[in-house]
Amino acid sequence: MPVISRVVSMLLRIGELAFAAVVAGIVGEYLHAYDKADQWPQSRFIYTEVVAGISILLALFWLIPFTDSVINWPADLIMFVLWIVAFGLLVNWIEPLNCGSIWAWGGITQPGTCPKWNAAIAFSFLSAIFWIASAIVAWWFIHRLRGSSGYVRRPWYRSRV
Repeated sequence: MPVISRVVSMLLRIGELAFAAVVAGIVGEYLHAYDKADQWPQSRFIYTEVVAGISILLALFWLIPFTDSVINWPADLIMFVLWIVAFGLLVNWIEPLNCGSIWAWGGITQPGTCPKWNAAIAFSFLSAIFWIASAIVAWWFIHRLRGSSGYVRRPWYRSRV
């Protein structure tokens, strides 16, 4: 893998790791607040926490320099879809809170409920963007490498005999 593709891939993985950690922290704090409650927290937060956990594990594993994370672009696409679903679930939950536009991410560092959930929405969206960017970089690298090596894949219906 060329140096530029490797550096871009590593930066994307670091971003995926950081964004997933932020979302896991915000949603985990909410779930912790409902630890002793009689009502079960809504399943959207558990889903988002699981997606963030899987993202953290995959990003950490694929950050190891000995793993060739380029061949995992289908998993990157799956993670993109999972993050988009988590983004949609969080947006659907925050809408009745009247926190303003879901794209108003300017005050996410302020204290309060709305800025905290806007931060969770922002970082879940950014995580999805980084996962799709990682898949595109990997797919581009694989197809560029295949084209430069002279390797031409036979169609599935052609016999080797």
